[in-house]
Amino acid sequence: MRDTPDAVMIYAAGFGTRMRPLTDHMPKPLIEVAGKPLIEHALELVRDVKPARVAVNLHYRAAQLAAYLEGSEVTPLIETPDILDMGGGLRAAADVLGTAPVWTINPDVLWRGPNPLRVAANAWQPERMDALLVCVPMAQTRARAGAGDFTIAADGQLRQGPDCVYGGVQIIKMDRLLKEPVGPFPIQPLWAEMAAAGRLHGTLYPGTWCDVGTPDGIAVAEEMLQGV
Repeated sequence: MRDTPDAVMIYAAGFGTRMRPLTDHMPKPLIEVAGKPLIEHALELVRDVKPARVAVNLHYRAAQLAAYLEGSEVTPLIETPDILDMGGGLRAAADVLGTAPVWTINPDVLWRGPNPLRVAANAWQPERMDALLVCVPMAQTRARAGAGDFTIAADGQLRQGPDCVYGGVQIIKMDRLLKEPVGPFPIQPLWAEMAAAGRLHGTLYPGTWCDVGTPDGIAVAEEMLQGV
Protein backbone atom coordinates (compact mmCIF):
# COMPACT_ATOMS: atom_id res chain seq x y z
CA MET A 1 0.00 0.00 0.00
CA ARG A 2 1.17 3.51 -0.80
CA ASP A 3 2.42 5.27 2.37
CA THR A 4 2.73 8.84 1.07
CA PRO A 5 -0.26 11.08 0.29
CA ASP A 6 -1.50 11.61 -3.24
CA ALA A 7 -5.04 12.78 -2.44
CA VAL A 8 -6.50 15.81 -0.65
CA MET A 9 -9.69 16.32 1.33
CA ILE A 10 -10.93 19.93 1.56
CA TYR A 11 -13.31 20.54 4.46
CA ALA A 12 -16.03 22.93 3.28
CA ALA A 13 -19.27 21.68 4.83
CA GLY A 14 -19.48 23.92 7.91
CA PHE A 15 -22.20 26.45 8.67
CA GLY A 16 -19.84 29.41 9.19
CA THR A 17 -21.83 30.64 12.17
CA ARG A 18 -19.02 32.88 13.47
CA MET A 19 -18.87 34.58 10.07
CA ARG A 20 -22.46 35.83 10.16
CA PRO A 21 -24.00 37.93 8.71
CA LEU A 22 -21.72 37.24 5.71
CA THR A 23 -22.77 33.60 5.72
CA ASP A 24 -26.48 34.27 5.93
CA HIS A 25 -26.72 33.82 2.16
CA MET A 26 -23.49 32.08 1.10
CA PRO A 27 -21.18 29.34 2.39
CA LYS A 28 -18.06 30.57 4.15
CA PRO A 29 -15.63 29.16 1.53
CA LEU A 30 -17.06 31.58 -1.05
CA ILE A 31 -16.32 34.68 1.05
CA GLU A 32 -13.63 36.74 -0.68
CA VAL A 33 -10.32 37.64 0.93
CA ALA A 34 -7.73 39.60 -1.05
CA GLY A 35 -9.85 39.42 -4.18
CA LYS A 36 -10.71 35.71 -4.31
CA PRO A 37 -12.83 33.23 -2.39
CA LEU A 38 -11.35 31.34 0.52
CA ILE A 39 -11.85 28.06 -1.36
CA GLU A 40 -9.68 29.39 -4.20
CA HIS A 41 -6.81 30.16 -1.80
CA ALA A 42 -7.01 26.53 -0.65
CA LEU A 43 -7.20 25.20 -4.20
CA GLU A 44 -4.03 27.06 -5.13
CA LEU A 45 -2.19 25.24 -2.35
CA VAL A 46 -3.72 21.93 -3.42
CA ARG A 47 -2.84 22.34 -7.09
CA ASP A 48 0.73 23.14 -6.18
CA VAL A 49 1.26 19.59 -4.83
CA LYS A 50 -0.45 17.98 -7.86
CA PRO A 51 -2.51 15.31 -6.09
CA ALA A 52 -4.12 12.52 -8.08
CA ARG A 53 -7.50 13.06 -6.42
CA VAL A 54 -9.23 15.93 -4.63
CA ALA A 55 -12.52 15.73 -2.73
CA VAL A 56 -14.49 18.47 -1.00
CA ASN A 57 -17.37 17.94 1.40
CA LEU A 58 -20.37 20.24 1.12
CA HIS A 59 -23.45 20.76 3.28
CA TYR A 60 -24.43 24.35 4.09
CA ARG A 61 -25.63 26.07 0.88
CA ALA A 62 -23.99 23.23 -1.00
CA ALA A 63 -25.45 24.16 -4.39
CA GLN A 64 -23.58 27.48 -4.46
CA LEU A 65 -20.23 25.88 -3.75
CA ALA A 66 -20.89 22.99 -6.14
CA ALA A 67 -21.64 25.48 -8.89
CA TYR A 68 -18.38 27.31 -8.21
CA LEU A 69 -16.41 24.04 -8.42
CA GLU A 70 -18.20 22.72 -11.51
CA GLY A 71 -15.72 21.81 -14.23
CA SER A 72 -12.76 21.66 -11.85
CA GLU A 73 -10.70 18.65 -10.81
CA VAL A 74 -12.48 18.52 -7.45
CA THR A 75 -15.05 15.83 -6.62
CA PRO A 76 -17.86 17.38 -4.53
CA LEU A 77 -19.43 15.17 -1.86
CA ILE A 78 -22.67 16.58 -0.52
CA GLU A 79 -23.41 15.54 3.05
CA THR A 80 -27.13 15.06 3.52
CA PRO A 81 -29.30 15.10 5.53
CA ASP A 82 -26.74 15.60 8.30
CA ILE A 83 -23.32 17.18 8.40
CA LEU A 84 -20.74 14.46 9.12
CA ASP A 85 -18.03 16.35 11.08
CA MET A 86 -14.33 16.00 10.27
CA GLY A 87 -14.01 12.30 10.95
CA GLY A 88 -17.25 11.27 9.32
CA GLY A 89 -16.67 13.51 6.32
CA LEU A 90 -13.25 12.03 5.66
CA ARG A 91 -14.58 8.49 6.17
CA ALA A 92 -17.35 9.12 3.65
CA ALA A 93 -14.79 10.36 1.11
CA ALA A 94 -12.77 7.12 1.17
CA ASP A 95 -14.24 5.87 -2.12
CA VAL A 96 -12.82 8.96 -3.84
CA LEU A 97 -9.61 9.42 -1.86
CA GLY A 98 -8.51 5.79 -1.58
CA THR A 99 -6.99 3.95 1.37
CA ALA A 100 -3.50 5.50 1.41
CA PRO A 101 -2.64 8.48 3.64
CA VAL A 102 -4.25 11.76 2.59
CA TRP A 103 -3.77 15.45 3.16
CA THR A 104 -6.68 17.40 4.64
CA ILE A 105 -7.00 21.17 4.52
CA ASN A 106 -9.39 23.72 6.02
CA PRO A 107 -10.14 26.61 3.64
CA ASP A 108 -11.08 29.12 6.37
CA VAL A 109 -7.46 29.93 7.26
CA LEU A 110 -4.75 31.64 5.24
CA TRP A 111 -0.99 31.15 5.19
CA ARG A 112 1.92 33.43 4.41
CA GLY A 113 5.04 31.40 3.76
CA PRO A 114 5.69 27.96 2.27
CA ASN A 115 2.83 25.75 1.16
CA PRO A 116 1.72 23.93 4.35
CA LEU A 117 0.88 20.81 2.34
CA ARG A 118 4.54 20.64 1.31
CA VAL A 119 5.66 21.36 4.88
CA ALA A 120 3.63 18.33 5.96
CA ALA A 121 4.92 16.13 3.15
CA ASN A 122 8.53 16.99 3.94
CA ALA A 123 8.07 16.02 7.61
CA TRP A 124 5.94 12.90 7.05
CA GLN A 125 7.43 9.66 8.39
CA PRO A 126 4.80 6.94 8.00
CA GLU A 127 6.79 4.38 9.95
CA ARG A 128 6.50 6.60 13.06
CA MET A 129 3.23 8.45 12.45
CA ASP A 130 -0.46 7.80 11.96
CA ALA A 131 -1.16 11.52 11.61
CA LEU A 132 1.02 14.61 11.25
CA LEU A 133 -0.51 18.00 12.03
CA VAL A 134 0.95 21.28 10.79
CA CYS A 135 1.01 23.53 13.86
CA VAL A 136 1.66 27.26 14.14
CA PRO A 137 3.47 28.83 17.13
CA MET A 138 1.14 31.25 18.90
CA ALA A 139 3.38 34.23 18.13
CA GLN A 140 2.94 33.54 14.39
CA THR A 141 -0.86 33.47 14.44
CA ARG A 142 -3.26 36.25 13.53
CA ALA A 143 -6.90 36.68 14.60
CA ARG A 144 -6.66 33.62 16.81
CA ALA A 145 -9.13 33.58 19.70
CA GLY A 146 -8.11 31.56 22.73
CA ALA A 147 -5.07 29.55 23.73
CA GLY A 148 -3.04 27.06 21.77
CA ASP A 149 -4.05 23.47 21.04
CA PHE A 150 -0.83 21.49 21.37
CA THR A 151 2.72 21.27 22.60
CA ILE A 152 5.24 19.46 20.40
CA ALA A 153 7.77 17.29 22.24
CA ALA A 154 11.41 17.05 21.21
CA ASP A 155 10.66 13.87 19.23
CA GLY A 156 7.73 15.51 17.46
CA GLN A 157 4.93 13.85 19.39
CA LEU A 158 1.91 16.01 20.15
CA ARG A 159 0.16 16.47 23.45
CA GLN A 160 -2.43 19.01 24.53
CA GLY A 161 -0.79 22.27 25.47
CA PRO A 162 -0.71 26.04 24.95
CA ASP A 163 2.29 26.45 22.66
CA CYS A 164 0.90 26.14 19.15
CA VAL A 165 -2.32 26.03 17.13
CA TYR A 166 -3.42 23.28 14.76
CA GLY A 167 -3.28 25.15 11.49
CA GLY A 168 -5.86 23.14 9.56
CA VAL A 169 -3.52 20.97 7.44
CA GLN A 170 -2.59 17.39 8.23
CA ILE A 171 -1.55 14.10 6.71
CA ILE A 172 -3.51 11.19 8.16
CA LYS A 173 -3.61 7.48 7.49
CA MET A 174 -7.02 6.16 6.49
CA ASP A 175 -6.90 2.74 8.16
CA ARG A 176 -8.30 3.87 11.54
CA LEU A 177 -11.04 5.86 9.85
CA LEU A 178 -12.05 2.91 7.68
CA LYS A 179 -12.83 0.90 10.83
CA GLU A 180 -15.53 3.43 11.74
CA PRO A 181 -19.09 3.10 10.43
CA VAL A 182 -20.22 5.67 7.88
CA GLY A 183 -21.92 8.52 9.69
CA PRO A 184 -21.16 11.66 11.71
CA PHE A 185 -18.17 11.56 14.08
CA PRO A 186 -15.38 13.96 15.10
CA ILE A 187 -11.73 13.34 14.39
CA GLN A 188 -10.41 14.40 17.80
CA PRO A 189 -11.00 11.01 19.49
CA LEU A 190 -8.92 9.36 16.76
CA TRP A 191 -6.16 11.89 17.37
CA ALA A 192 -6.35 11.05 21.08
CA GLU A 193 -5.94 7.34 20.33
CA MET A 194 -2.95 8.09 18.13
CA ALA A 195 -1.42 10.33 20.79
CA ALA A 196 -1.81 7.61 23.43
CA ALA A 197 0.05 5.22 21.13
CA GLY A 198 2.80 7.79 20.40
CA ARG A 199 1.66 8.04 16.77
CA LEU A 200 0.28 11.62 16.65
CA HIS A 201 3.00 14.04 15.57
CA GLY A 202 3.28 17.70 14.71
CA THR A 203 5.53 19.90 12.64
CA LEU A 204 5.91 23.66 13.09
CA TYR A 205 5.00 26.04 10.30
CA PRO A 206 7.76 28.59 9.64
CA GLY A 207 5.53 31.39 8.33
CA THR A 208 2.47 33.25 9.55
CA TRP A 209 -1.15 32.11 9.64
CA CYS A 210 -4.54 33.76 10.04
CA ASP A 211 -7.86 32.37 11.21
CA VAL A 212 -10.54 33.82 8.93
CA GLY A 213 -13.35 32.69 11.18
CA THR A 214 -15.10 36.03 11.74
CA PRO A 215 -15.73 39.11 9.58
CA ASP A 216 -13.00 40.97 11.48
CA GLY A 217 -10.50 38.29 10.40
CA ILE A 218 -10.81 39.28 6.73
CA ALA A 219 -8.94 42.58 7.11
CA VAL A 220 -6.36 40.94 9.38
CA ALA A 221 -5.74 38.23 6.77
CA GLU A 222 -5.41 40.76 3.97
CA GLU A 223 -2.85 42.73 5.95
CA MET A 224 -0.91 39.52 6.68
CA LEU A 225 -0.83 38.58 3.00
CA GLN A 226 0.53 42.06 2.22
CA GLY A 227 3.28 41.55 4.78
CA VAL A 228 1.91 44.07 7.29
